[in-house]
Amino acid sequence: MLGVDLSRDGWLLFSGRIIRLFSYGFLSIILALHLAAVGMTESEIGFLLTLTLLGDALLSLSITQVADRIGRRQMLMVSAGFMVLTGVVFALTTNPLFLILAAFIGTLSPTGHEVGPFLAIEQSALAHLTPASQRTHVFAWYNLVGSFAAALGSWSGGTLATSLQRAGHTPLGSYQALFALYAGLGVLLAVLFLFLSRHIEVEPVVSSTTSRFFGLHRSRGIIQKLSLLFIIDSFAGTLVVQSLMAYWFHVRFGVEPAALGSVFFGTNLLAGFSALVAARIAARIGLINTMVFTHLSANVFLLLTPLMPTFHLAVAMVLLRFSTAQMDVPTRQAFIMAVVAPDERSAASGIINLARTGASALGPIAAGAMFNASLMNMPFFLAGTMKIVYDLLLLWQFRHVRPLEEEGRPE
Repeated sequence: MLGVDLSRDGWLLFSGRIIRLFSYGFLSIILALHLAAVGMTESEIGFLLTLTLLGDALLSLSITQVADRIGRRQMLMVSAGFMVLTGVVFALTTNPLFLILAAFIGTLSPTGHEVGPFLAIEQSALAHLTPASQRTHVFAWYNLVGSFAAALGSWSGGTLATSLQRAGHTPLGSYQALFALYAGLGVLLAVLFLFLSRHIEVEPVVSSTTSRFFGLHRSRGIIQKLSLLFIIDSFAGTLVVQSLMAYWFHVRFGVEPAALGSVFFGTNLLAGFSALVAARIAARIGLINTMVFTHLSANVFLLLTPLMPTFHLAVAMVLLRFSTAQMDVPTRQAFIMAVVAPDERSAASGIINLARTGASALGPIAAGAMFNASLMNMPFFLAGTMKIVYDLLLLWQFRHVRPLEEEGRPE
């Protein structure tokens, strides 16, 4: 990998990221369509997606608070087990109650991106294995391969669902087949984590008597401030999650799943390449500036999307948005890992993921209500505005905070 020297454990973590993001992308195109085929209304779909994100947030908090003490490898395997559970239930039943329970307890991504505790634990392990000077670059590649996998998953899921339907399967039957494959990929992920070594683990650097806040000690203040800001960004982002955006394209322009899969294949490719560009920009202007200024331009394109009169123009806005929208991800990950102590990393990521996912849990239900009220463009306008506010607040609050990489000091 260009410019990155990964250990065996690093390659395994990257491989897990690929399998997982392929799985999430695989389902994101058809998730809302599946729920509609089961007989749920748009409001009910939004409610279930909200419960999915809320359950993911609670699962992430419970697992990441103990991962650094009990063992990162064991907790990654447990997380894969919840992914298998979700796939099995959605493949075998159409009972709304069982689907709601599985969505809340298990691991499922309405966004096509990371959910649950995997990301927090893997970030902590990678930060532990990587020198501080290479961390942003490693996270850029980590996000690149994830975006490529999600892109391939989106294309594969949409194409396979359409192919099965053309071969005579009902829409519901084709969607359930995809959930069965999702469960199988969860099993593969658990097997992969078996081969991780003890080098991904970390020894606590504080005594058991040290005051902790959900696993934090030294970094409590900065993580609390970041979490409050990420609540704004995450709620706004999930007003236009990939599943709901695919549904919006389907309703407004009558687009079938295969075409939607191709669209989001392109968006994820652009997001992946932009991660590498972000690492180069951050080396020149800093992590916070890169996070803010690239994100601002993406939000302008988000605001323009529902104003486009044709499918192709709307797709162009989405593609332009994703060419910069994800540049803040590797820089954000590197920033967080740099400003917390090594034995706080899983906990810090877990708390931030809780804030992000907890806030995002409200997004789909709000968007579903707007869809149901024939206000299908409103989520785009609200999301773009809130994200711009978040960017400006982030710049104002953290413009003078410099992580170790930017100060040129060793970790």
